Amino acid sequence: MKVFTNRALPEKVFQKLQDDGIIVTEWLGQRELTPDEFITYAQEADGIMLMAGMKITADILQQCKNLKVVSLHSVGYDNIDIDAATKLGIAIGHTPDVLSKATADAAFLLMLATSRKAFFHHKRALKGEWKSYGDTNELLGIDIEGKTLGVFGLGSIGYEMAKRSKNAFGMDILYHNRSTNEKAEKELGAKKVSFDELLSQSDIISVHANLTPETKEVFNASAFAKMKPNAIFVNVARGGIHNETDLKAALDNKTIWGAGLDVTNPEPMPIDNPLLNMPNVSVLPHIGSAVKETRDAMMELVVANLLAGLKGEQLPKCVNPEAYKQQ
Repeated sequence: MKVFTNRALPEKVFQKLQDDGIIVTEWLGQRELTPDEFITYAQEADGIMLMAGMKITADILQQCKNLKVVSLHSVGYDNIDIDAATKLGIAIGHTPDVLSKATADAAFLLMLATSRKAFFHHKRALKGEWKSYGDTNELLGIDIEGKTLGVFGLGSIGYEMAKRSKNAFGMDILYHNRSTNEKAEKELGAKKVSFDELLSQSDIISVHANLTPETKEVFNASAFAKMKPNAIFVNVARGGIHNETDLKAALDNKTIWGAGLDVTNPEPMPIDNPLLNMPNVSVLPHIGSAVKETRDAMMELVVANLLAGLKGEQLPKCVNPEAYKQQ
């Protein structure tokens, strides 16, 4: 069996695959592969370990004639044509659940840092501007104790964010989902509401949904206009769920109060993006799952999905189980 990965693997993972008789080819370059380059490396592979968000189109999948499985090092799968993979009988694995707590921690960090303008004040200290205790309105943050958290996408990550907010700050929890989260309603007193109600009633909105055609840029000028003027917008899911031009305008116009982003569009964010220097905005470079223990657990699941797919077995975490019907 042959496997291609677009990133260098940890030595113990590489060795495990070799010990299992798998021939592994790694892309060791410091840039993303072009589609043609990717096909050149992957076209004879039986499996692909996709370690970053490169777009895998139907054309790429069709040209990899031996491909049985693509194992993603992520929860999200918006970068791969799932319909095409399913029709071709290619199983797609991902890594839900294992990164829920780490990603929720990042959302909680961004909520708190934004509410206190922490990144802005850190920059003041670095520039030698620590000349007051921050007693002017420009320098003051806002209190989030007892406020209302609105969760857009209350899955496992959203639940962990809601739990932290409820326990630490006594927040009321609203959420907008396609399905009812009975666990969150029972344990956290969460209330399911419409999208418009989530926008108008939340003091903080935290995004934890998948990027789909339905959620693409759903947080746009119209949505921000319905939010409270003291609201904080947090996104640790996918940058494509919000429109960044509209977000900046909403902040400039004081339509909303602040924003905390671990995901942007595009990524990496250009260094001249005005959001990086706004006092009420906190930006992180997509580090939601960047904890050693979490990344180790993710890699274990990536390998488990890969090995199952190579054997023609059910993946532990499969995005498209319908693909097995095509095999």
